[in-house]
Amino acid sequence: MALCKRGVQCCVTTIIRCSYPFQGFSTVSTCTPMLAYSRLSVLSCRHYSLSQGRLGIFQRASERYEKFLEHQFPRLYILYTTFVKGFRLMVHDVRETKRIRMKMLTQDVSLKELPYREMETIILFRKDMIKAIPLVIISIPPFAIILVFTLMCLFPRQLLIRHLWTPQQQQDFQRLYHEQRCRHQENILKGVAWSIPRIKEWTLRSHLLTLISKVQSGAHPSVKDINAVRGVFSGQPLGLTGMDSGHMRLLCSHLLLNPWLPGFLLRRRLRAKALDLLYLDQALDTLGQGQLTDTEIREACYLRGLNPSSLTTSQCREWLLQWLQLSTQLTESETSLLLHNMVLLSVNYPSS
Repeated sequence: MALCKRGVQCCVTTIIRCSYPFQGFSTVSTCTPMLAYSRLSVLSCRHYSLSQGRLGIFQRASERYEKFLEHQFPRLYILYTTFVKGFRLMVHDVRETKRIRMKMLTQDVSLKELPYREMETIILFRKDMIKAIPLVIISIPPFAIILVFTLMCLFPRQLLIRHLWTPQQQQDFQRLYHEQRCRHQENILKGVAWSIPRIKEWTLRSHLLTLISKVQSGAHPSVKDINAVRGVFSGQPLGLTGMDSGHMRLLCSHLLLNPWLPGFLLRRRLRAKALDLLYLDQALDTLGQGQLTDTEIREACYLRGLNPSSLTTSQCREWLLQWLQLSTQLTESETSLLLHNMVLLSVNYPSS
């Protein structure tokens, strides 16, 4: 009805113009308020039709361009679609993060009180921004965008966020990151073994010696084995407050964090990482891992130190269940055990 009304108004205005060929339209339009309204309707009709037409032309041109790239330059088409989808996902993350932050502000909700998926969005977005902000700063000077795009093509793993990786790059980079983790697992186990003489309580010392011997011999520890040594990771020598700088550097290397920062910064970053894992585990336990899709299960395992590429979905769910059985019993003073569990629980897991 609205379009029909606009069409009638356009026809009336055209008739008026034809009826007064020697007078300006403004003169005629001042005769009655209806004529002035008709003139405004003509302008709105023209703007509406032009914007819709331009949008249709742009969509058809975009579809033809994508088909041309797909047939003539398939590799370039993969990069093009990856960037388009990646920027859409990035914009979605920005909007979601803004919504969650507003919720936290208006409802006085802390990070650890958020639902699992909202908490995961905040943590992963923060990680992406740490990587993206330096690139944005470099692109501020004039003509620097050319340099930025060149660097993005040459160093995608270091400079691009995960949304802008192709599916093949995601697999390759995930495998590479896990290989970097594996390089430090043996040294972390040795560091735990060297700390055993510094434990004062004989019972804890005996349990930890048994656990490390079991893991170093190639066996997968049980939840009961690890739970028996919880007390070692709340104070000296393996708690976050009493850990020496050498062992902290090994843990940072395993977590893909910069290990060459001053000791107090290493301790702070390890504590932040451990608390993020603890809060995520508590939220996941509340949600129930049965609510996660197969992809989310694999992502959750990888985030906690396990390489899921060679495991079945059922094996991933079984391993994540073991992890949650341990982590949900821990307090904030025992979060160092979470960081060590990324080695203890994953190094000998079947087919890992």
